Amino acid sequence: MNNNDTIFALSSGHGKSGVAVIRISGNDLEKFAQRLVLPFAGEGVRRGTPGGSGIVPRHAYFTNLRDDNGEIIDQCVVIYFAAPHSFTGTDIIEIQCHGAPAVINKIFEFLRGHNMRVATPGEFSRRAFYNGKMDLTDVDGLVALLDAQTDKQRAAALRSMMGGDGAIYENWRDQMLEISAYAAAMTDYDADDLPPNISDIILEHIKTLYTAVSGVLGNYKVSRAIMCGINIAIVGETNVGKSSLFNRIVGSARAIVSDIPGTTRDVVSAQMDIDGYMVNLSDTAGLRDTVDFVEKIGIERTNTEIANADIVLHVIDATSSPSLAKGRSRAVAFREGGWRVAPDGVVEILIVNKSDTIDSRDIRGAIYVSAKTGAGISELMHEIRNRIAEITNNGESTVMINARTYDLLMTARDELFAALNDFNGDYDILSEHVRYAADAIGKILGTIGTAEILDMTFSQLCLGK
Repeated sequence: MNNNDTIFALSSGHGKSGVAVIRISGNDLEKFAQRLVLPFAGEGVRRGTPGGSGIVPRHAYFTNLRDDNGEIIDQCVVIYFAAPHSFTGTDIIEIQCHGAPAVINKIFEFLRGHNMRVATPGEFSRRAFYNGKMDLTDVDGLVALLDAQTDKQRAAALRSMMGGDGAIYENWRDQMLEISAYAAAMTDYDADDLPPNISDIILEHIKTLYTAVSGVLGNYKVSRAIMCGINIAIVGETNVGKSSLFNRIVGSARAIVSDIPGTTRDVVSAQMDIDGYMVNLSDTAGLRDTVDFVEKIGIERTNTEIANADIVLHVIDATSSPSLAKGRSRAVAFREGGWRVAPDGVVEILIVNKSDTIDSRDIRGAIYVSAKTGAGISELMHEIRNRIAEITNNGESTVMINARTYDLLMTARDELFAALNDFNGDYDILSEHVRYAADAIGKILGTIGTAEILDMTFSQLCLGK
């Protein structure tokens, strides 16, 4: 990959559209921008020319874009961004044309004829990174923003992309490097020449950093829930109405409903936006003993959904147990600390379905609903919203954490812990532990990076980013 190449890509979405945006990035593009705006002497710039001579950065020019034979390709708006005041830090030209595939292909053909090539995925952002316009946390935020489907995802990603996360990591790293350098320098002095409480001061600073890193790691579940979605699994025995409840919540007949036990043999999933949070809702195969090979596979997948769930909607049938009217059933035992479907630490909401067929409401802590009539669904959704708010801490997460940053934060935390736990007066060893922690934070920022980390990060972006 040559950073001196002039590259181009479609920055807007593919397919037919009213307007498409084509980006060009390279060095010394002012003359080419002038050629786009004034392809032939005497034609003049149609509109938007301040002063009428030369091309002014960051001004929009409406012009007839012509090929090298003088034929009009399209009527376009052209904007020139001069380095370093651009997204990549290089010169950039944006061509806003009509979004017909034929127009876009013709412009691409024209650009290739001027010794330009199509950008690789994420190459624009990679240039921005190399030119100091972004660090890797900004890039992570951009990736998340482009994938955002809900308002909470948008807000978290935007905060990260605009440098909120990077500022926190930069501050930590600066402190770690300062502590490491100071501790290393202390080996040059006799103990009598050092302040009597210097060890306590250094260790207290390290403890503060350890607490801060641990706090962010403690919010990993919140960050994952916001960015990846909250996993909600509807589970229970066969024929309790799980699929009917799934369809009622989703608002459409996504899952097959039948009186035949074991109808659902695979996981049926849907994504929903609940209060700005992405929710991954799944309908699962009924839990029961069976000799049917295919149904067994479905039950195994149900168990996997339960293991990965943030919230389990445990559905029972209001008509299934004669003792239900007396307030006793295996579900009551569940509420009294006995049998559970979900593992410890997973939110479980007990739902009694087919409530339209009974008069009693005796199971303590259960929500009574009728997937058939819709009764109780609003109460159920209110409970789900409350549980989502608890899981996500109402969206209050200090930084956005993905798998890459999580592993590096764990390394930083472990090194800080080692510095605190293993200190026996040897400042060289303490300095090394803190420096390794700083290196881990540096890798999060991209200050210290490897080709593998960079390739993995930038490859997630589209061609025009």
